[in-house]
Amino acid sequence: MEKKKEIVLSGIRPTGSLHLGNYFGALTNYVKMQEDFDCYFFVADLHSLTTHPDTSELKENVKNVIATMLAAGIDPEKATLYNQSHLQGTAELYLYLNMMAYKGELEKTVTFKEKARQQPDNVNAGLLTYPVLQAADILIHLAKYVPVGKDQEQHLEMTRNFAKRFNHRYGEVFPEPEAFNFNQKLVKIPSLDGEGKMSKSVNENATIYLTDSDELIRKKVMKAKTDSGPTERDSPMPEYIENLFQLMRLVSTQDTLAHFESAYKNCTVRYGDMKKQLAEDMVGFVSPIRNRITEIMEDEAYINKIMAEGAEKANEHASKTMSLVRNAMGLNYF
Repeated sequence: MEKKKEIVLSGIRPTGSLHLGNYFGALTNYVKMQEDFDCYFFVADLHSLTTHPDTSELKENVKNVIATMLAAGIDPEKATLYNQSHLQGTAELYLYLNMMAYKGELEKTVTFKEKARQQPDNVNAGLLTYPVLQAADILIHLAKYVPVGKDQEQHLEMTRNFAKRFNHRYGEVFPEPEAFNFNQKLVKIPSLDGEGKMSKSVNENATIYLTDSDELIRKKVMKAKTDSGPTERDSPMPEYIENLFQLMRLVSTQDTLAHFESAYKNCTVRYGDMKKQLAEDMVGFVSPIRNRITEIMEDEAYINKIMAEGAEKANEHASKTMSLVRNAMGLNYF
């Protein structure tokens, strides 16, 4: 008998086009995971409402994320790809779990404090209970593994707490999910301005989007922060220069990388030439992905079919969990 695959769950917020950080930090790992696990990948449109209440571009953004996931190599035959709001049971489970989430612990969440600082005029209940909705996303599929970045580890710990509380109060239903371990250091994709990582919300001009035109990619790379270069052999690299080499490691050939590393070591590096080369290599890497995204986006019937089939599979799986939940809670009246 074939061994049952462990369940993995992960979601991406549709708050604009995805970028290189999303590609190397999430999508490439999704493609690997779909071979060995029972994967549920979703577009987190409900989560996006906590920070992006204007829904005029939501539909387009959701389709863009679906198209990008498909362009990156996620196979809907191997993984369940769906939209969060298409899963009716999520909102119901979110409600039940809210009865086990306490105001004090939610207010201490690092992401809540950050978001409340960023949007003081819109500190909504959804923002406060964001980790509870995230827990519902995970627990409704009885997920064993969740790939998370450092900033989400606290949320996963809270999910385990909610699962424990539910199981203690109503009987064993939920496994306690664990962070997915890739057995290697996760790639951090640096921003072109030398400040932290690429991000949709911090600096768009220092972020390479998978839908950027060739010309825009060249423009952004050429504006990347540099200095006048090292003056002594084997000088340590400032972080913003290390960032350029890190990007080169992702998209350039080994020979190209070795050439510029040697030039840096010998104090002969010309950053103008390095950035020109990096820009062309970045264009060569991104343009096939962008063209595939555009192709998929133009086939609306195909995207709708993928979403409908994903919703059906996800609902079928989640409805079994919700049946267990209602039985455990005594909400099965007939």
